[in-house]
Amino acid sequence: MAETGRPLLDAPIPLATIRLMEQSEPAVRQPAGREIQPAIQEHHPPATTNRLLWRYLPALVVLILVVVGLSRFAPELIRSRFETFVTIFLGILIEALPFLLAGSIVSGFIEVYINKELLFRFIPRRALPAAFVGAILGFAFPVCECGVVPVTRRLYGKGLPLSVGVAFLLAAPVVNPIVLLSTYAAFGFGPVLWGRFLLTIFIAFSVGLIFTLSSPADILLPATTHEHHHAPAGGRMARIWQVLVLSGDDFMDMGRYLIVGSMLAAGMQTFISQSTLLALGSGPVTSVLAMMVLAFVLSVCSTVDAFLALSFVNTFTTGSILSFLVFGPMVDIKSSLMFLGVFRRRTVAYLILLPFLMALLFGVFINLNINW
Repeated sequence: MAETGRPLLDAPIPLATIRLMEQSEPAVRQPAGREIQPAIQEHHPPATTNRLLWRYLPALVVLILVVVGLSRFAPELIRSRFETFVTIFLGILIEALPFLLAGSIVSGFIEVYINKELLFRFIPRRALPAAFVGAILGFAFPVCECGVVPVTRRLYGKGLPLSVGVAFLLAAPVVNPIVLLSTYAAFGFGPVLWGRFLLTIFIAFSVGLIFTLSSPADILLPATTHEHHHAPAGGRMARIWQVLVLSGDDFMDMGRYLIVGSMLAAGMQTFISQSTLLALGSGPVTSVLAMMVLAFVLSVCSTVDAFLALSFVNTFTTGSILSFLVFGPMVDIKSSLMFLGVFRRRTVAYLILLPFLMALLFGVFINLNINW
């Protein structure tokens, strides 16, 4: 029996049988008790980016045709308004895209290099100190209102507490070294500088505390709370490539909200005259409302808005200037739409209304009671 079995064992195995055996056995063998990391095999971020490109390619073609048609064949009045719209839209979009790209790259680094243990090592467990840490976290992640949204979404995927993320989302566009220097360059060291930072921290801290009363399932979109594991098995270059791939996904995903928000902001600036809003700048209440609406409509990046506010110093009250500098970076048209990629719609309404009401109250109080 042994002699008859040995030739069978020594006989060559057909190639088709070898391929069938390779397909049937597991691709990765791990010791018992050790978790398999299938992120690279199962997750294909480039496919996501390609799907987004093909999904919006027809809309882009239609948009190009509309632009060409209106610029060539529309009446003079419509053509001039349309040219104004396109100019404003491109100005807002070109100003915001580099900061969205920077925020997307930061979110990619967070996903690959930061784990839950490292994150919770620096985040307090109690509500009060946790919300305060979120309000000053912008010094660790210096991003503007466009870049802060993908960073916040990625941190939520890592298990960041809800109050910390809300406080960081609202405060980071102001409470960071870049905006600190630009505000100092515009207004010097005075009440506008430290008033802007103190009011921003207080409002973001307060709104963050309010959201501790809710559960993440009621506030965040399901895709935000789902944690993805993207730990590359390779070396340094494999990790860097993974960062770039994830950054591209975030950039494409949040870019659609940025484009629509920029179009809305450009449309409102085209059809709503700024002189109409500036005419309301005399009263202690109407001046604050006018500047806050102006900040929401203009959607100016927080790194340069101090110089724009400086041009209104001789026209508007100090309280309205502070409201402009505090509320505008927290919430504007483009960032409000980007919030929809992280939060539920009702939550986005709260994220707009709560900072608006608090900034309005502080601005009116300063105008009526403090002579700055």
